[in-house]
Amino acid sequence: MAEPDDDPLILDPDGGLPRLVAIMARLRHPERGCPWDLEQDFASIAPYTIEEAYEVADAIERGAMGELRDELGDLLLQVVYHAQMAREAGHFGLDEVARGVSDKMIRRHPHVFGDASRNKTAAEQTRDWEAIKAAERAARPTRPSALDGVAMGLPALTRAVKLQHRAARVGFDWPDAGAVLDKIAEETAELVEARDGGDADKVGEEFGDLLFVIANLARHLEIDPEAALRAANAKFTRRFHAIEAALAGRGRTPEQSDLAEMDALWDAAKAAERAV
Repeated sequence: MAEPDDDPLILDPDGGLPRLVAIMARLRHPERGCPWDLEQDFASIAPYTIEEAYEVADAIERGAMGELRDELGDLLLQVVYHAQMAREAGHFGLDEVARGVSDKMIRRHPHVFGDASRNKTAAEQTRDWEAIKAAERAARPTRPSALDGVAMGLPALTRAVKLQHRAARVGFDWPDAGAVLDKIAEETAELVEARDGGDADKVGEEFGDLLFVIANLARHLEIDPEAALRAANAKFTRRFHAIEAALAGRGRTPEQSDLAEMDALWDAAKAAERAV
Protein backbone atom coordinates (compact mmCIF):
# COMPACT_ATOMS: atom_id res chain seq x y z
CA MET A 1 0.00 0.00 0.00
CA ALA A 2 1.31 3.44 -0.90
CA GLU A 3 2.26 5.70 1.97
CA PRO A 4 0.45 9.02 2.39
CA ASP A 5 2.57 11.83 1.01
CA ASP A 6 4.43 13.83 3.66
CA ASP A 7 5.51 16.71 1.41
CA PRO A 8 2.96 19.52 1.73
CA LEU A 9 4.26 21.15 -1.46
CA ILE A 10 3.20 18.14 -3.54
CA LEU A 11 -0.36 18.49 -2.28
CA ASP A 12 -0.47 22.29 -2.62
CA PRO A 13 -2.61 23.25 -5.66
CA ASP A 14 -0.93 26.69 -5.65
CA GLY A 15 2.59 25.28 -5.54
CA GLY A 16 3.37 26.28 -9.13
CA LEU A 17 6.56 25.10 -10.79
CA PRO A 18 8.27 24.07 -7.51
CA ARG A 19 5.35 21.67 -6.94
CA LEU A 20 5.91 20.05 -10.34
CA VAL A 21 9.62 19.70 -9.61
CA ALA A 22 8.82 18.04 -6.27
CA ILE A 23 6.34 15.67 -7.93
CA MET A 24 8.93 14.62 -10.50
CA ALA A 25 11.56 14.12 -7.81
CA ARG A 26 9.12 11.86 -5.94
CA LEU A 27 8.29 9.89 -9.08
CA ARG A 28 12.03 9.23 -9.51
CA HIS A 29 12.68 8.48 -5.81
CA PRO A 30 14.65 5.19 -5.63
CA GLU A 31 12.48 3.77 -2.86
CA ARG A 32 9.16 5.62 -3.03
CA GLY A 33 8.95 6.42 -6.72
CA CYS A 34 7.08 4.94 -9.66
CA PRO A 35 8.70 1.80 -11.13
CA TRP A 36 8.00 2.95 -14.70
CA ASP A 37 9.48 6.41 -14.15
CA LEU A 38 12.54 4.91 -12.48
CA GLU A 39 13.23 2.78 -15.55
CA GLN A 40 13.34 5.76 -17.92
CA ASP A 41 16.38 7.58 -19.25
CA PHE A 42 17.01 10.47 -21.63
CA ALA A 43 16.72 8.28 -24.73
CA SER A 44 13.46 6.63 -23.68
CA ILE A 45 11.83 9.95 -22.75
CA ALA A 46 13.00 11.88 -25.85
CA PRO A 47 10.23 10.49 -28.14
CA TYR A 48 7.60 11.69 -25.65
CA THR A 49 9.22 15.13 -25.64
CA ILE A 50 8.99 15.35 -29.42
CA GLU A 51 5.40 14.08 -29.38
CA GLU A 52 4.34 16.68 -26.81
CA ALA A 53 5.89 19.47 -28.87
CA TYR A 54 3.83 18.34 -31.85
CA GLU A 55 0.69 18.25 -29.74
CA VAL A 56 1.36 21.86 -28.68
CA ALA A 57 1.68 22.83 -32.35
CA ASP A 58 -1.53 20.96 -33.17
CA ALA A 59 -3.50 22.77 -30.45
CA ILE A 60 -2.19 26.11 -31.74
CA GLU A 61 -3.09 25.19 -35.32
CA ARG A 62 -6.67 24.42 -34.24
CA GLY A 63 -6.95 27.46 -31.97
CA ALA A 64 -7.83 25.17 -29.05
CA MET A 65 -6.72 27.34 -26.14
CA GLY A 66 -8.04 25.01 -23.44
CA GLU A 67 -6.13 22.12 -24.96
CA LEU A 68 -3.07 24.35 -25.46
CA ARG A 69 -2.89 24.99 -21.72
CA ASP A 70 -2.87 21.25 -21.06
CA GLU A 71 -0.41 20.49 -23.85
CA LEU A 72 1.99 23.18 -22.63
CA GLY A 73 1.81 21.54 -19.21
CA ASP A 74 2.69 18.18 -20.75
CA LEU A 75 5.62 19.78 -22.58
CA LEU A 76 6.77 21.51 -19.40
CA LEU A 77 6.71 18.15 -17.66
CA GLN A 78 9.15 16.86 -20.25
CA VAL A 79 11.60 19.66 -19.46
CA VAL A 80 11.28 18.96 -15.74
CA TYR A 81 11.71 15.21 -16.39
CA HIS A 82 14.98 15.66 -18.32
CA ALA A 83 16.29 18.17 -15.77
CA GLN A 84 15.53 15.75 -12.91
CA MET A 85 17.41 12.93 -14.62
CA ALA A 86 20.32 15.28 -15.32
CA ARG A 87 20.38 16.38 -11.66
CA GLU A 88 20.43 12.75 -10.51
CA ALA A 89 23.42 12.13 -12.79
CA GLY A 90 25.23 15.20 -11.43
CA HIS A 91 25.12 17.18 -14.70
CA PHE A 92 22.72 20.09 -14.03
CA GLY A 93 19.29 20.87 -12.65
CA LEU A 94 16.27 22.91 -13.65
CA ASP A 95 17.75 26.09 -12.16
CA GLU A 96 20.78 25.77 -14.42
CA VAL A 97 18.50 25.20 -17.41
CA ALA A 98 16.54 28.36 -16.59
CA ARG A 99 19.72 30.35 -15.91
CA GLY A 100 21.27 29.27 -19.21
CA VAL A 101 18.29 30.21 -21.35
CA SER A 102 17.80 33.49 -19.44
CA ASP A 103 21.43 34.46 -20.02
CA LYS A 104 21.05 33.55 -23.69
CA MET A 105 17.92 35.69 -24.11
CA ILE A 106 19.65 38.70 -22.55
CA ARG A 107 22.79 38.17 -24.65
CA ARG A 108 20.83 37.84 -27.88
CA HIS A 109 18.57 40.84 -27.28
CA PRO A 110 21.00 43.75 -26.83
CA HIS A 111 18.32 46.07 -28.25
CA VAL A 112 16.09 45.22 -25.27
CA PHE A 113 18.51 44.51 -22.41
CA GLY A 114 21.50 46.54 -23.61
CA ASP A 115 22.26 49.80 -25.37
CA ALA A 116 21.74 48.65 -28.97
CA SER A 117 19.15 50.50 -31.04
CA ARG A 118 15.59 49.20 -31.06
CA ASN A 119 14.91 51.14 -34.26
CA LYS A 120 15.13 48.08 -36.52
CA THR A 121 12.70 45.96 -38.47
CA ALA A 122 11.92 42.40 -37.42
CA ALA A 123 14.02 41.18 -40.35
CA GLU A 124 17.00 43.28 -39.24
CA GLN A 125 16.65 41.99 -35.69
CA THR A 126 16.54 38.41 -37.01
CA ARG A 127 19.82 39.05 -38.86
CA ASP A 128 21.33 40.44 -35.65
CA TRP A 129 20.16 37.32 -33.78
CA GLU A 130 21.80 35.04 -36.33
CA ALA A 131 25.01 37.08 -36.22
CA ILE A 132 25.16 36.74 -32.44
CA LYS A 133 24.57 32.99 -32.71
CA ALA A 134 27.34 32.73 -35.32
CA ALA A 135 29.73 34.64 -33.03
CA GLU A 136 28.89 32.28 -30.18
CA ARG A 137 29.67 29.26 -32.35
CA ALA A 138 32.93 30.84 -33.57
CA ALA A 139 34.04 31.40 -29.96
CA ARG A 140 33.93 27.70 -29.15
CA PRO A 141 37.30 25.94 -28.67
CA THR A 142 37.27 24.03 -31.97
CA ARG A 143 36.23 25.59 -35.25
CA PRO A 144 32.79 24.16 -36.03
CA SER A 145 31.25 23.34 -39.36
CA ALA A 146 28.70 25.83 -40.61
CA LEU A 147 26.19 22.98 -40.28
CA ASP A 148 26.96 22.14 -36.63
CA GLY A 149 24.11 22.43 -34.17
CA VAL A 150 21.28 21.46 -36.52
CA ALA A 151 19.64 18.73 -34.46
CA MET A 152 19.38 15.28 -35.98
CA GLY A 153 16.01 14.72 -34.31
CA LEU A 154 14.23 17.54 -36.13
CA PRO A 155 11.50 16.66 -38.64
CA ALA A 156 13.28 16.01 -41.92
CA LEU A 157 11.75 18.97 -43.80
CA THR A 158 12.58 21.36 -40.96
CA ARG A 159 16.12 20.03 -40.72
CA ALA A 160 16.55 20.40 -44.48
CA VAL A 161 15.57 24.07 -44.30
CA LYS A 162 17.92 24.70 -41.38
CA LEU A 163 20.83 22.98 -43.12
CA GLN A 164 20.20 25.02 -46.26
CA HIS A 165 19.92 28.22 -44.24
CA ARG A 166 23.29 27.53 -42.62
CA ALA A 167 24.89 26.83 -46.00
CA ALA A 168 23.35 30.00 -47.46
CA ARG A 169 24.97 32.11 -44.73
CA VAL A 170 28.39 31.18 -46.11
CA GLY A 171 27.32 31.78 -49.73
CA PHE A 172 26.31 28.27 -50.80
CA ASP A 173 22.84 28.98 -52.20
CA TRP A 174 20.85 29.54 -55.36
CA PRO A 175 20.36 33.21 -56.20
CA ASP A 176 16.56 33.16 -56.24
CA ALA A 177 13.42 30.99 -56.21
CA GLY A 178 13.47 30.74 -60.01
CA ALA A 179 16.77 28.87 -59.92
CA VAL A 180 15.33 26.49 -57.33
CA LEU A 181 12.29 25.83 -59.54
CA ASP A 182 14.68 24.95 -62.37
CA LYS A 183 16.44 22.52 -60.03
CA ILE A 184 13.08 20.97 -59.09
CA ALA A 185 12.42 20.30 -62.77
CA GLU A 186 15.87 18.71 -63.08
CA GLU A 187 15.35 16.52 -60.00
CA THR A 188 11.89 15.51 -61.22
CA ALA A 189 13.37 14.36 -64.52
CA GLU A 190 16.01 12.34 -62.64
CA LEU A 191 13.28 10.73 -60.51
CA VAL A 192 11.36 9.72 -63.64
CA GLU A 193 14.54 8.28 -65.13
CA ALA A 194 15.23 6.29 -61.94
CA ARG A 195 11.65 5.00 -61.87
CA ASP A 196 11.88 3.90 -65.49
CA GLY A 197 15.18 2.17 -64.69
CA GLY A 198 13.51 0.03 -62.04
CA ASP A 199 16.17 0.57 -59.34
CA ALA A 200 14.22 0.97 -56.07
CA ASP A 201 17.21 2.35 -54.16
CA LYS A 202 17.87 4.95 -56.84
CA VAL A 203 14.20 5.93 -56.87
CA GLY A 204 14.33 6.50 -53.11
CA GLU A 205 17.51 8.55 -53.43
CA GLU A 206 16.11 10.76 -56.20
CA PHE A 207 12.84 11.22 -54.33
CA GLY A 208 14.83 12.40 -51.31
CA ASP A 209 16.75 14.84 -53.52
CA LEU A 210 13.46 16.22 -54.85
CA LEU A 211 12.06 16.71 -51.34
CA PHE A 212 15.29 18.44 -50.29
CA VAL A 213 15.05 20.93 -53.16
CA ILE A 214 11.35 21.52 -52.45
CA ALA A 215 12.31 22.37 -48.87
CA ASN A 216 14.82 24.84 -50.30
CA LEU A 217 12.07 26.41 -52.41
CA ALA A 218 10.02 26.83 -49.24
CA ARG A 219 12.98 28.66 -47.66
CA HIS A 220 13.33 30.99 -50.64
CA LEU A 221 9.58 31.70 -50.57
CA GLU A 222 9.74 32.22 -46.78
CA ILE A 223 7.30 29.35 -46.19
CA ASP A 224 7.52 26.89 -43.29
CA PRO A 225 7.26 23.56 -45.16
CA GLU A 226 6.04 21.71 -42.06
CA ALA A 227 3.25 24.24 -41.53
CA ALA A 228 2.37 24.16 -45.23
CA LEU A 229 2.20 20.37 -45.22
CA ARG A 230 0.13 20.34 -42.02
CA ALA A 231 -2.30 22.73 -43.68
CA ALA A 232 -2.43 20.52 -46.77
CA ASN A 233 -3.06 17.48 -44.56
CA ALA A 234 -5.89 19.31 -42.81
CA LYS A 235 -7.39 20.36 -46.13
CA PHE A 236 -7.23 16.80 -47.47
CA THR A 237 -8.82 15.46 -44.29
CA ARG A 238 -11.58 18.06 -44.40
CA ARG A 239 -12.45 17.37 -48.03
CA PHE A 240 -12.28 13.60 -47.65
CA HIS A 241 -14.65 13.84 -44.70
CA ALA A 242 -16.99 15.79 -47.02
CA ILE A 243 -16.80 12.92 -49.54
CA GLU A 244 -17.64 10.41 -46.80
CA ALA A 245 -20.55 12.55 -45.59
CA ALA A 246 -21.94 12.97 -49.10
CA LEU A 247 -21.71 9.25 -49.76
CA ALA A 248 -23.33 8.48 -46.42
CA GLY A 249 -26.21 10.72 -47.49
CA ARG A 250 -26.59 8.43 -50.50
CA GLY A 251 -26.49 5.36 -48.28
CA ARG A 252 -23.03 4.25 -49.38
CA THR A 253 -19.42 4.17 -48.19
CA PRO A 254 -16.23 5.02 -50.12
CA GLU A 255 -15.65 1.30 -50.64
CA GLN A 256 -19.01 1.15 -52.44
CA SER A 257 -18.17 4.13 -54.64
CA ASP A 258 -15.61 4.61 -57.41
CA LEU A 259 -12.89 7.13 -58.21
CA ALA A 260 -15.00 9.12 -60.66
CA GLU A 261 -17.79 9.67 -58.14
CA MET A 262 -15.44 10.50 -55.30
CA ASP A 263 -13.45 12.86 -57.52
CA ALA A 264 -16.65 14.72 -58.38
CA LEU A 265 -17.55 14.95 -54.69
CA TRP A 266 -14.03 16.23 -53.97
CA ASP A 267 -14.52 18.99 -56.55
CA ALA A 268 -17.87 19.83 -54.96
CA ALA A 269 -16.28 20.08 -51.51
CA LYS A 270 -13.51 22.24 -52.94
CA ALA A 271 -16.03 24.57 -54.62
CA ALA A 272 -18.07 24.80 -51.42
CA GLU A 273 -14.98 25.88 -49.45
CA ARG A 274 -14.12 28.56 -52.01
CA ALA A 275 -17.69 29.87 -51.94
CA VAL A 276 -17.53 30.60 -48.22
